[in-house]
Amino acid sequence: MKISVIIPVFNEEKVIASALEAIYNYLNRQRFFSDFEVIIVNDGSTDNTLAIIENQDYPSLKIINQPVNLGKGAAVKAGMENASGGWQLFLDADYSTPITEVEKILPFLNQADIFIGSRALKDSEILLHQPIIKEWLGKLGNAGIGLFLGLPFKDTQCGFKLFSRKSLVIFKKQTLRRWGFDFELLFLAKKYGLTVKEIAINWTNNQHSKVKKIDYLKTFFELLKIYFNNLTNKYDI
Repeated sequence: MKISVIIPVFNEEKVIASALEAIYNYLNRQRFFSDFEVIIVNDGSTDNTLAIIENQDYPSLKIINQPVNLGKGAAVKAGMENASGGWQLFLDADYSTPITEVEKILPFLNQADIFIGSRALKDSEILLHQPIIKEWLGKLGNAGIGLFLGLPFKDTQCGFKLFSRKSLVIFKKQTLRRWGFDFELLFLAKKYGLTVKEIAINWTNNQHSKVKKIDYLKTFFELLKIYFNNLTNKYDI
């Protein structure tokens, strides 16, 4: 079985080389997946990220370059559309959740179509917390997402999600490019009858995170977009 690892990047020159080293170290020694590929989607970086990526000589490394910044959701979608694995894992370039956390999913692989890493379950371990205001805004946002979309998950926004090939149909209907793409995909999974399992993971806050407080407030507007998309049948097969 093959796994595709998809990493969306935007101005990650400080971390992408070390993240790739850790990812390949794991993929080369693990024995569950018989084959793998790593897909990096450069989302209009304005620093040296692209040059650093292009200078890597790892096997099975694909680079997709989006000259203009289209958003993390658009980058993940581009990676999924070019992936060939039986399973597709996307994780953040800052390595807040290490790829080794996929080991926690493997025992349940036949129980769901999509697995989402969660920082909010009983067994989740936060090694370095976000500032308290961002942490509470995140909890408030997740509560609103759950109520508005009828999603039962405690954490929709963690950048660590594993998708079966069967579930990739939802990316064809994805419309949100930025903040709300995670919960749009989970809403689509629910609409299409796909099973989703939330898994407790270890997570470390990136102190240089690009997520701003105002981004949490965008949740409301993204939820409205999903509501009207659904109302106007844009999500219908």
